[in-house]
Amino acid sequence: MKIALMLHLFGVVVWVGGMFFAYMALRPAAARLLEPPQRLTLWSATLERFFRWVWIAVALVLGSGFYMLSVIAESTRLLLYVYAMLYIGAAMALIFAYVYFSPQSALRRAVAVTDWKAGAAALNRIRIAVAVNLSLGLLNIVIATVGAM
Repeated sequence: MKIALMLHLFGVVVWVGGMFFAYMALRPAAARLLEPPQRLTLWSATLERFFRWVWIAVALVLGSGFYMLSVIAESTRLLLYVYAMLYIGAAMALIFAYVYFSPQSALRRAVAVTDWKAGAAALNRIRIAVAVNLSLGLLNIVIATVGAM
């Protein structure tokens, strides 16, 4: 169980921490310092690399989470906060899949053909989805911490 919890936390740190860095540090700096062609190219390359890690993180979080859920379910009645974490985590995974397969693909295509208007629209959809996912991830951390008390 401790190894599953460690893997779960590793996944959360990579996923939620990466979103926090991207949203709170990289996004404002890139917007202030780079013109759209450079900014969109940077985001496309950054997200391509980051999303490889997010796939691993999602697998770790969901895999370890379901494992811990099965262990806990055998010995006790599941509490409301466990269900909340499960549903929020599943929603986060679905939002990530949407970002990966839709606006991130559109951003990559737009950058490849230097369509900066389409790239900016795709990046804006990513920004909104990441804001939602980051909020859900931080909420899940609060639920995990407070619910376990």
